[in-house]
Amino acid sequence: MRALLVVNPAATTTSARVRDVLIHALASEVKLEAVTTEYRGHARDLGRRAAESDDIDLVVALGGDGTVNEVANGLLHAGPDPSLPRLAVVPGGSTNVFARALGLPNDAVEATGAILDALRDGSERAVGLGLASGTPGTDDEAVPDRWFTFCAGFGFVGGVVGRVEQARERGKRSTHALYLRQVVRQFLGDPHRGEGTLTLEQPGEDPVTGLVLSMVCNTAPWTYLGNRGVYGVPGASFDTALDVLGLTRLSVPTATRYATQLLSSTPDKGLHGKHAVTLHDLTDFTLHSKVPLPLQMDGDHLGLRTSVTFTGVRRALRVIV
Repeated sequence: MRALLVVNPAATTTSARVRDVLIHALASEVKLEAVTTEYRGHARDLGRRAAESDDIDLVVALGGDGTVNEVANGLLHAGPDPSLPRLAVVPGGSTNVFARALGLPNDAVEATGAILDALRDGSERAVGLGLASGTPGTDDEAVPDRWFTFCAGFGFVGGVVGRVEQARERGKRSTHALYLRQVVRQFLGDPHRGEGTLTLEQPGEDPVTGLVLSMVCNTAPWTYLGNRGVYGVPGASFDTALDVLGLTRLSVPTATRYATQLLSSTPDKGLHGKHAVTLHDLTDFTLHSKVPLPLQMDGDHLGLRTSVTFTGVRRALRVIV
């Protein structure tokens, strides 16, 4: 088996020594080419190269969720295809939602061992992913399609991710405390949380209006705080299409209530109440906003949008697990 290892040298939880150990371990089982990313989007380019090659069977992403997202977008640049190289993920970021949602250990060395065992056993899984596109007839029509592996957030959640990225550009480390601080700052500074600007439209259904925030997931947990999984939409799964969580109100009392629910969420119980909207297993829908709002996918801030069309694609990519 020929494999391409895509290494993010800026991965927050793996040192150069650990990366060398992982490379040697993988090279003992497969014919390995290791490439270190040098610019934003490089992992996507490498994934596309692998998809277009005739001799790469496996792409291993060593990094955080951003690296995994780029590799997946490269592999799927021409759409899903059973003949595409399989994907394996070695967690190296601060949160590693996709890898952990697959059931992999959060430690890079242990995860590598699990991947090697899976390769020997021929164990893999076809996972469903989400695709976000520009909506025809809107100002965002020409925005390129982009896949996400576990979550997209339009509005409030996108603003939080944007604030985190700005803090990291100023030299702050990506920690759970940093995210929590930016949640509070986004809440205090969000001019739209008092009146929902978002509307969800899906074929054959009445629109859902007045949403203050929206979160689109294809797996649960949605994220992690340390070892604690946060289940915003417990029904979301790699085996179905997309789930949506929306809130129609975000005052201080409702925000406090829903934050408490998130912190105590379980695989069977997520956010609930009269201001919470949950939709399960959606294949096609569009989110429109009256004003430009921030969009994030897999923890990557993508700027402001007024409309995004989402598609849930089952069995989009084969993953070693």
